[in-house]
Amino acid sequence: MNAAMSNLVISLGAMQVARKIPFDDPQVLLYARIGYVAAQVIILAVYYYVSMKIKEKNDLTVLKYVEPANPMAKDDNNLVTTTVRDYDLTETSKLVRGVYIGFAMMCFLHLYMKFTQPLFVQALMGMKNLYDAKPVAIYILGKAAEGDLKRPFKAGGMFGAAADPQTDKAAIDEAEKRRGKKEE
Repeated sequence: MNAAMSNLVISLGAMQVARKIPFDDPQVLLYARIGYVAAQVIILAVYYYVSMKIKEKNDLTVLKYVEPANPMAKDDNNLVTTTVRDYDLTETSKLVRGVYIGFAMMCFLHLYMKFTQPLFVQALMGMKNLYDAKPVAIYILGKAAEGDLKRPFKAGGMFGAAADPQTDKAAIDEAEKRRGKKEE
């Protein structure tokens, strides 16, 4: 089961469990808030540790790939030349940004809209997403960067519909030719 489907299954199961929790009790609500904030702090601390490990390893291997074209924009596929270190730091930065956005949305839902069940659900989902994060798998769990963990990472859509970066020599050469024509 891919990550998107397992996220759906876990969130639906967690919502059923959250319905049984008496969030109207102030003590239970306090524990839910503490649990949510603790989960977010742990997630951010792990991502910070991963970024430290990336900088410590300092892998300057050149990584070339062609980003898929954005269907909403009219631009062509972009050639990206970076290092493994910079690529991993960028991916970790995206994960941290996702945590901040989720935290801001949860503050709105809980503090303004007075929803309490999402505190429980999002604490669980945050920990599950931390386990699924590819930089965490490489730098903390010690998995080899091959298969699904091969850089550039594949963008997993709900049904595998997301376009993946192209790493074959023909696609890179074609993108370099297009880039050369645009610069002239």
